[in-house]
Amino acid sequence: MRRLVMSAFVLMNAPVWAAGPPLRFSVADSWSMPLMQVGRDGPTSGILFDIMESLSRQLGQAPEYRVYPRMRVQAALEHGEVDVRCYAAQSWLPDMSGDYTWSLPLLNQRNVLISMAYNSAPVQMSDILGDHIGTVLGYAYPALEQLFANRDLIREDARLQEQVLQKLAAHRYRYAVDTQWSLDWYNRGRRDEDKLVAVLTIDEQPVGCVVRNDPDVPAQRIMRTLLRMKMSGEIERIVERYNTESGNPTDLY
Repeated sequence: MRRLVMSAFVLMNAPVWAAGPPLRFSVADSWSMPLMQVGRDGPTSGILFDIMESLSRQLGQAPEYRVYPRMRVQAALEHGEVDVRCYAAQSWLPDMSGDYTWSLPLLNQRNVLISMAYNSAPVQMSDILGDHIGTVLGYAYPALEQLFANRDLIREDARLQEQVLQKLAAHRYRYAVDTQWSLDWYNRGRRDEDKLVAVLTIDEQPVGCVVRNDPDVPAQRIMRTLLRMKMSGEIERIVERYNTESGNPTDLY
């Protein structure tokens, strides 16, 4: 009897998906926490994972996560391999081809220049010309592109966001570029002398989701649902869930 009761409880609390095709999301294999934890079997947690899960649940469509190298994500959208790409900015994708609908900005990404605790004095970009800078392979940094193009700054690419900060801590370079979220996540639980510090805010980028306009993709329903999630404060609550002092997620609801 207990087993039957437990089985009924699981069924009552499992997501109920409407009949029809899944909602296919692109996932960049370079993402790290708190954006998304991508394991061998796909994503398991993180800000973007929670947003995608909630969106799918509210639409009544099962989510399907397709993991790609960062340089292949946009091609997957353009070739119809995925329906939704989240965590994107129009300034990152000036040459998009195809018919798409953009959501309103859902998140605000702050890019910061990061250094070790002992090298925490504020700097300007002009102070570090010629330096090698830790970056993520395939990531666009609009505010720095001209400096990279002129070799005034030299990119040192890592495949994963977290690897950029790990290499900085290992003294592979003096400075790195990453998001404030990644920095906060890296620093959780570390001693003050082992923490990394932001020494300059480089820029802030509003990011959202882009959806293929296709008869089989409910683009307008997706847009309305994302708008509702933003206006209700759900997006902010998800972000706050991963911004606890310990760095461990707290209950969302």
